[in-house]
Amino acid sequence: MSVISRYGYDNFLVLIGIGVLLGISAYALRHSGLISIVLGVGAGLIVLFAFWFFRDPERSVPSCHNSSRAVLAPADGRIVEIVETHEKEYLDSPTIRLSIFLSPLDVHVNRYPVSGVVEYVHYHPGQYLVAWHPKSSELNERSSIGVRTAYGKVLFRQITGVLARRIVFETKVGDTICAGARFGMMKFGSRMDVFIPPASTIKVRIGDRVRAGETIIAELP
Repeated sequence: MSVISRYGYDNFLVLIGIGVLLGISAYALRHSGLISIVLGVGAGLIVLFAFWFFRDPERSVPSCHNSSRAVLAPADGRIVEIVETHEKEYLDSPTIRLSIFLSPLDVHVNRYPVSGVVEYVHYHPGQYLVAWHPKSSELNERSSIGVRTAYGKVLFRQITGVLARRIVFETKVGDTICAGARFGMMKFGSRMDVFIPPASTIKVRIGDRVRAGETIIAELP
């Protein structure tokens, strides 16, 4: 069952309001032929998009426990990169970065990939390069969350794209988090990066579709 995400109530209500106004205009101009039809179709599409984009479906999330080595997908989408890199912001060490691209049609509610204690949270204002651009992880508007798990440190990063202009998250330093729990949302097309220790076992390949809170993308060493 899907509901509307609490992270998107503001935008959802704005879109519904625009749809209603267009619908009223279409009715008022019902004798104007094509204009009324265009307004009516536009109203319907906006309302449908609002319900589709801000949906928050339930997921079969594993029970929360700190002994799991599994790294869950923090976002719905497609795996676009799996690369070795040196993460400087929190881990300051060699890592594997897994990148998930979200299209505007994907569920945009984000879930924690691991269980542990949050040690680092930082929001970065920035640019709006396309989400699959190699430099988007460093230059775009983004939030970075670093977690100490029972098996080492993990960093995950919400990154905006050309369409996405707002990141929402409710995580604070010191929080104890559970893998699969909701923590925020990226509004419209976006990207999620996950940085894990280099000895981790990767469970996905480039091009794979993943579901937040359900798909295991890696296992920690």
